Parts: sequence; structure tokens; C-alpha cells
Amino acid sequence: MKVKAKIDKVLGTLLIILMIILVLDVVWQVAARYLVKSPSSFTDELARFLLMWVGLFGSAYAHGKKRHLAIDILPSKLKGKKKENLLIFINVMVILFALSVLVVGGIRLVFITLTLEQISPALRIPLGYVYLSLPLSGLFMIYYSIFDIFKKD
Repeated sequence: MKVKAKIDKVLGTLLIILMIILVLDVVWQVAARYLVKSPSSFTDELARFLLMWVGLFGSAYAHGKKRHLAIDILPSKLKGKKKENLLIFINVMVILFALSVLVVGGIRLVFITLTLEQISPALRIPLGYVYLSLPLSGLFMIYYSIFDIFKKD
């Protein structure tokens, strides 16, 4: 339980920092465009990258806090062992998705973009670092799903 609380704290703090940077970036873009009449060349790209990180890590955080969007008609009607088995099945499906798409697919994307030395046009950073949000958020989702399967109520 202490490990989950620490992961929640780190992920929550990361999300707060990313959102602050995102808001400041967008405010600067608008101010530069309308007040100075000279839009900044990097702010649009930075906002896209930050939005990607906030979206992926935010979904992992929401999954861990059980605040994600869910249709819970069936679980709310079930009781006892049937409900427990359904929730285990749902978590296994989340693990399989996160592992295959986010972790494996994300690692492949990171590896390919780093190997090809793809650089973002405005910020001039390797795109592999931007795409690291995929496997990292997938690992968080897997951790939260495994925690949920084995937690004792």
C-alpha cells in the first residue's frame, strides 16, 4: 500500500508540473501572437508534446485512482465471486492492452525513432524521448491493474 501511495504522489506531482508548463506555454503563445505580433516558433510543438504526456500519464493516474470513465452496469448488478471474477477479467484485459500496445508498441516506436535519429522540427529534441510517455504510462497502468487484482479489501 505504501508503494502505491508513493507512485500516486509521484505521478500526481508530475501531472501538476506538466499542466503548469502546458498552461504557461499556451499563455505565452497567445500573448506572443496578439501582444507582440510575433508568435513563438516552439510553443505549438511543446504544447502538443505536453498534451500527449498529460493525456497518457493522466489516464494511468485516473486508472490507479479508479476515476477513469467506465460503464459499470454489469459490475454494479453482480455480487460476490461473480463480481470479483469480472473485475479480475477487466484488469487482465487492461494489462494485455497496456502491455501489447503501450509498452511493447511504445518501446518499438521509441527504438525506431531513436535509431532513425528523428528530431522534432522546432524544439530539436529526439522524438524517441517524446514517445517515452507510451511505455511509461503503460507500465503504470499494468502496475495499477496488478495492484487492483491482488489488493485485499
